[in-house]
Amino acid sequence: MTILITGATGLIGKKMVSLFKNDNHVIHYLTTSKSKINQSSNEKGFFWNPSTSEIDLAAFKDVSVIIHLAGASVSKKWTSSYKKEIIQSRIQSSNLLFKTLQSHPNTVKQIVSASAIGIYPDDLTAIYHEDDSKINDSFLGEVTQLWEESTNLFKSLPLLVTTIRIGVVLAKESGALVEMTKPIKYGFGAVLASGKQYVSWIHIDDLVAIFKYVIDHNLEGVYNAVSPYPTTNEELTKAIAKTLNKPLFLPKVPKFILSLLLGEMHEIVTSSQHVSSRKILDVGFQFQNASLAKSLQNLLK
Repeated sequence: MTILITGATGLIGKKMVSLFKNDNHVIHYLTTSKSKINQSSNEKGFFWNPSTSEIDLAAFKDVSVIIHLAGASVSKKWTSSYKKEIIQSRIQSSNLLFKTLQSHPNTVKQIVSASAIGIYPDDLTAIYHEDDSKINDSFLGEVTQLWEESTNLFKSLPLLVTTIRIGVVLAKESGALVEMTKPIKYGFGAVLASGKQYVSWIHIDDLVAIFKYVIDHNLEGVYNAVSPYPTTNEELTKAIAKTLNKPLFLPKVPKFILSLLLGEMHEIVTSSQHVSSRKILDVGFQFQNASLAKSLQNLLK
């Protein structure tokens, strides 16, 4: 089938494109950079600009599924202007897709949109499931709530709507694991804040496999994309150091220091979300990288 992907040039998007091309699907992708538009038999790029509502309607030709990943990175200093960009990049892109599908004939049967486990409140004891209604009262909670509200608009159209709440993605190319590994490699690794905060993580290969699974099985609704075995910041830091055979001798970095260094963005590394993957397991998905130790061996060795 033909799959349209937004955010196809990001860490997750690149893996997604590779996975579906290997299954002989045709990939269409939307990009805001005209220099990234390529046209081949099984991968075609199309221009869009959500901030000005521009979009190439040819991108939707024969498309059965939309995978919506587009959104400005949250791992960049949260100035007031950038916080606005984080929100608008998600809302404007969702709204443009919705208005396009609403007003033009198309063959789309399903949209699968990314979200994040940051929607769940910061808590050291709670275990969160998809039907929990409490929203994190932080900026990340605001972002994810607005993001999912924009996705829910698609429920008024005759198609399946699926939301994937993504945990901390472990990958060797970039992202959280790479940033955590850098100081440890050079002997400056340390546990952050109390270290007791839960990190609900997922190997990137399992993440893209979940997207594929919900499409292959026509699943709708909300699904958490996290390993069945969440860890803590302290356990994760020690596991990375052990995998790299590096010592950890520095004291824990206090939360107030992280706040001074990172500003409001410190909540990315200090908040705690213990998130369940039971729902995706119950519909038959099997993780290939559920073990943290084996995942780190796979990604760091």
